[in-house]
Amino acid sequence: MEAAIDRIMKTYDLLVNRSAAANDEARAKVTEYLAMLTAGGETDPHRLTVCGLTYLRELDGTNDPLKAGYTGL
Repeated sequence: MEAAIDRIMKTYDLLVNRSAAANDEARAKVTEYLAMLTAGGETDPHRLTVCGLTYLRELDGTNDPLKAGYTGL
């Protein structure tokens, strides 16, 4: 799980500029989320990485088209 978390954070750092405190907070949240997924039986590190990145993007609003500014027009 630690390898997936490291990969998630390295990739997410390329997508978003954040402070060190925000980075630590994101790491804590994604660690908790992945712990929940692994407790549910998910063991594939690639799938955990994708799920973790999706989770962080949902938290910061970049996955939401309305928050990202897409109006459909």
